[in-house]
Order: sequence, then structure tokens, then C-alpha cells
Amino acid sequence: MATKAGTNAAPRTLSPIGMSRWAELQHLIPVSRETWRQLVIAGRAPQPIKLSERCSLYQNAQILLWLEDPVGYRHIEAVAQ
Repeated sequence: MATKAGTNAAPRTLSPIGMSRWAELQHLIPVSRETWRQLVIAGRAPQPIKLSERCSLYQNAQILLWLEDPVGYRHIEAVAQ
């Protein structure tokens, strides 16, 4: 199925800078949303940053680290300089 030009289709790549919602990431994550939620709870996937009751964002850099090594992923805090 072709998409119309100008639609809000998610980009196929992820910038290491910035944050994204689940809808922008789901095409990159090789597991279902429920499995992802369970991985997050278990500390085996990046933790979302909750902006409000209905809005959570993931740090793109953390998602990219997880994608590089899903089994060995460990959250790394950014060091302020």
C-alpha cells in the first residue's frame, strides 16, 4: 500500500539526538509493544521519560544502544560536563 506524500510516516532511521514516542519507534523495535513494556519493567530496555499521564518519550541514544545489543543492554547515564 502506498502512502500519500505529506503524511506523518515515521522516518526509517533514528537520530541519536532527541527523544521519540513509541509510535515513532515501533517500526524499529523487533518486539511487540507488550513485550517492550515487560522489558522496560525488568530494566532490560530503556526507561521512558514520563512528561504527563499520557505522554512518555524515549531517549533516542538509549534506543540505539539497545538496538546494538538487546541482550547486553545496560542504561548509561549521560555525564554532564
